[in-house]
Amino acid sequence: MKSDAVKGDALGASFVAETGWDVLPDSVQRKARMCLFDNLGATLVGTLTRISRITADYAARTWPGDEATILLHGKRASAAGSAFANGYAANGIDIDDCGQYTKGHPGAQIFPTALDVAEKLELDGARMMCAMVVGYEVAHRTGRCWHDYHRTYQACGSWGSVACACVAASLMGLPSEQIVSALGIAEYHAPNLPMMRDIANPAMVKHGIGWGAMTGVISTELAAQGFTGIPSILGFEKYRDWVSGIGQEYIMVDGVTWKKYASCAWTYAALKGAELLVKTHNIQVEDIARIRIEAPYEAVELGTKLPTTTEEAQFNLAWPLAALLVDGEVGPDQMLEHRLSDPRIRNLVRRTEAVESEELTQRYSDVLSDDSRGKYGSVVVITLKDGRELNSGVVESDMSYPQQGWDERRVEEKFRWLTQPLLGEARTSELIEMIWRFEEVPSVRELTRMLA
Repeated sequence: MKSDAVKGDALGASFVAETGWDVLPDSVQRKARMCLFDNLGATLVGTLTRISRITADYAARTWPGDEATILLHGKRASAAGSAFANGYAANGIDIDDCGQYTKGHPGAQIFPTALDVAEKLELDGARMMCAMVVGYEVAHRTGRCWHDYHRTYQACGSWGSVACACVAASLMGLPSEQIVSALGIAEYHAPNLPMMRDIANPAMVKHGIGWGAMTGVISTELAAQGFTGIPSILGFEKYRDWVSGIGQEYIMVDGVTWKKYASCAWTYAALKGAELLVKTHNIQVEDIARIRIEAPYEAVELGTKLPTTTEEAQFNLAWPLAALLVDGEVGPDQMLEHRLSDPRIRNLVRRTEAVESEELTQRYSDVLSDDSRGKYGSVVVITLKDGRELNSGVVESDMSYPQQGWDERRVEEKFRWLTQPLLGEARTSELIEMIWRFEEVPSVRELTRMLA
């Protein structure tokens, strides 16, 4: 292993240390604003979840301090503690962004880390968004290497620890040698998160988002004090081609996708297929006798069991599909516990089965390996009570790279949809005005004061 490890600037610690907002291409700045918008909306609505209340209370007790704000909970903590709590809120209803090569959620970790460290240091909006760009670019590359290196599919907080360390290092202005240490500390202390075990038994551990943010902040603070870390796998010769383009190639421009449903991305192809069938054939929910979903292995593993918690509802194939057909949307209202007793949704879930398609499993595997033949698709077959059988054929998910149909207008609409019921129209509009010009905001604390 020693022959593979490189202690130098293999990932581009100078990119982390030296990149400024003004030198970023316009396309990257545009994407960063949209990422800020989307992550803020996901975090605010995520505060409605039980997991957010638990982690906010815990963080305020365990990491007390006045460094940063735990959003909408009326609590403050250290930067690491606030990042822990805000991270769990950001992923609370699973409507935060996804990232190419990561097999998961970069923004829900990067955003709270950037927000809370920037608040602690009283930095401006441009510095915070620049650090988010750094985090995304490291996340794409770290995630790709991580999933190749580790045999067990590990959830987001694992590789996210490294990305969040780079976010914090950018904001703290660490020199390159300390950034290299921060990478190694974060990688060594990264949580072990066996994702498929949580898919099988959904619980609040989920993607480990809060642990990734917290580990990244603490690792960087240790590096700043002279604490040293192991050489990162990002410096391995094997991964040179995957990481060498950092600072020249900005993967985030086409490599970040937005979610329109508050459910696991593995459900999206089936939801799209069901929605198309219902609209095309003008199907009424009461006329449906049963639903069969043919999908890749990973989607089928989500299962069709009736959920009892919001986590079980998110990591479920039948619940969000049934909720979409009943309500026409899958958002916080369909995923929070108060709706899990809804008889119409429950009855439709009971009539839904999921079966694996070996062909679709292979095609999804091709997607993950960057094979051009890959596709993430599902087939939905709806049988009506009059005996008719309607087949969607293979429908591909909209969660693709690059993703079509999302611009500033749509991101803003999603933000309003998520936050206006929580904050009211006036407060939501005030936030929207601030975020679109966030690089001009002299202190991140202007935002956190609005959301304390």
